[in-house]
Amino acid sequence: MSETLLKDLIIEKLKTVYDPEVPSDIWELGLVYDIRFPKSDEVIIEMTLTAPGCPIADELVQQVHDVVLEVEGINSVTVDLVFEPMWTPDRMSEIAKLELGYGL
Repeated sequence: MSETLLKDLIIEKLKTVYDPEVPSDIWELGLVYDIRFPKSDEVIIEMTLTAPGCPIADELVQQVHDVVLEVEGINSVTVDLVFEPMWTPDRMSEIAKLELGYGL
């Protein structure tokens, strides 16, 4: 399977993970910074949180790990939680901005 197709499948899975404090998925919120494939069956997801002190950080990271592992062809998932650069609402997609009424 091509890396492009794998990435598209992973993004679809990431769109099923929601930040419980914000009614939008982590992809549309712009919390996922990078998706890398060191090997054809291995993926590294670099993501952040809307706030560094998020009380459910471990749960979100575990959810991301678990849903990405469901993608056929992926046997190893590493989720790196980063805070540089800090997340800001500018990272949200237009979809998330509409869902949240941001800037209206």
